Amino acid sequence: MEQVVPLISSDVAGPLGTIHLPRLWQKLLLSAKGRLAEGYTECGKGFDQMLLDALKLDREATIKYVKENLPTYPQFEQWVVQQRGGKIPADEIAASNRAIRTYVHPDEDCKEILEAAGMPDTGQIRDAVNLNNLDDWTTFHQQLTQSPARA
Repeated sequence: MEQVVPLISSDVAGPLGTIHLPRLWQKLLLSAKGRLAEGYTECGKGFDQMLLDALKLDREATIKYVKENLPTYPQFEQWVVQQRGGKIPADEIAASNRAIRTYVHPDEDCKEILEAAGMPDTGQIRDAVNLNNLDDWTTFHQQLTQSPARA
């Protein structure tokens, strides 16, 4: 079964307005079906955990819900809201979005990601959202172009 690089950016929001939630859903769903590309965690300690903490969601319950129910994205958002008693305050969503958008990778990570993408490290790209996008696109391209051709 072919592995899939998650290409939903952390900067994408669903109807709830919470960025990174669609990406977390995609990774959890891919993992549940055994299709998450090598090197990706179903629920990591970076943006995934930042989001779970900001939304006050239990990590294990979130993973379990997706694995057992394989929800559509709207169903996942509904479940998230239900976990919070039917409402997530807008200021909590805004704070979570701001934290994700302003997170900066350490210099070593920046250099590694840019180098893998064939880009010079000019110091201009430091935010984790854009660097993670570059990393995903690089991994996707490598996976696609280095895979053996199918007959």
